[in-house]
Amino acid sequence: MIRILPEINQKEIRKIMLDIGADPCGIKIMLPKTEAYLIKVSSISNIASNILKQEMLSLGAEASIARGALTGRVKKTDCLLIGNLSQFNRLNQKLHKQPFGLKQLSNDISLALKNYQKEQFIMDLGRYKLTLGAHTKIMGIVNLTPDSFSGDGAYSSCVMRSAPALRISSVEGPCVSKIITSIEKMIKDGADIIDIGGESTRPGARPVSIKEELRRTIPIIKKIAKRSRVPISIDTYKSEVAKAALDNGAVIVNDITGLSNHKMAKIVAQYKAGIIIMHAKGMPSTMQINPQYNSLISNILQYLHSAINKALHAGIDQEKIIIDPGIGFGKTPAHNLEILKNLSCFKVLGRPILVGTSRKSFIGKILNAAEPKKRIFGTISSCILAAKSGAQIVRVHDVKAVKEALQVSEAILTN
Repeated sequence: MIRILPEINQKEIRKIMLDIGADPCGIKIMLPKTEAYLIKVSSISNIASNILKQEMLSLGAEASIARGALTGRVKKTDCLLIGNLSQFNRLNQKLHKQPFGLKQLSNDISLALKNYQKEQFIMDLGRYKLTLGAHTKIMGIVNLTPDSFSGDGAYSSCVMRSAPALRISSVEGPCVSKIITSIEKMIKDGADIIDIGGESTRPGARPVSIKEELRRTIPIIKKIAKRSRVPISIDTYKSEVAKAALDNGAVIVNDITGLSNHKMAKIVAQYKAGIIIMHAKGMPSTMQINPQYNSLISNILQYLHSAINKALHAGIDQEKIIIDPGIGFGKTPAHNLEILKNLSCFKVLGRPILVGTSRKSFIGKILNAAEPKKRIFGTISSCILAAKSGAQIVRVHDVKAVKEALQVSEAILTN
């Protein structure tokens, strides 16, 4: 009987070989040959591309380059390398001896493969140790705003009814108690991180003052930090708000502007906090006005790569950085689907990936569901597929539903 096996991981392939009775030394040699990769290299010289193609062919692999690069009619070309891990390992040994920038290309390919294969990240957040990789973590969303797109009214209605109860000098009252109870339920339902925000970042949202954002968030962070067994994240792009939140118990900053404010990077480094660097095209008030890209995935990769370097230069520990491609932030519905389809591409940056699809409008368009609360099943689907493609964290409103769905999908995939 013949079987064509589905796409399976190295652990499962090793088990099949062991069941067959293959020699352990032979298994070590064969395993890298089972891992196929398509690696795209952008804009290299026609001389380098021709050497690269010949070296790939000599290994029994392939390289696709511009026809004009073969004849010298074009000076630069992109290149698609097609091979398995064993072939790329041997290619890198060969390129290391070559001129025309190929030695550096060898280093870049080696790093990209190493990052892509990384399965676990450990974040030291002071009194919290966050292990990312074995199971997808859930970040629970707490919107302390009156104008959140998502319709999570337990928070917005409370803030609208009694904003004075949220003043830093007055943190008691039924409003705050209701919010704390809701957060504690999120944690009980399975939230691994709590993300607290005091300014709506929905498309078209207007910014609020620093004073107002502090008034909405700090009393809640103060209270929940005293009793929380999970890390607290502050969702803000204002350095003043981030500092106050870190002073009062938050340990992660979720910055939708990707550290565009240099003060933010310095504060995160000073507090040795975690940082979520997100890609966004423009600010919430304008980001959905006809967003366009030359090459969506490449543009986001370059943005995040640059932001990571900015963070490192400011003194932020690399192991404290999380990246977020920014679903819905300066993207059309088609852009959002393309990001999710190609999410694994972001693994080359070597940092854990966070994805936030929860209740967003692109899901509503697919399901013809105008109300955000009717997009829960669509959210669950997107979270499962994002996790399968490499997301270590999903940011959601409906913690329990997503948690249970992920438990089932992970049981199937790891069986």
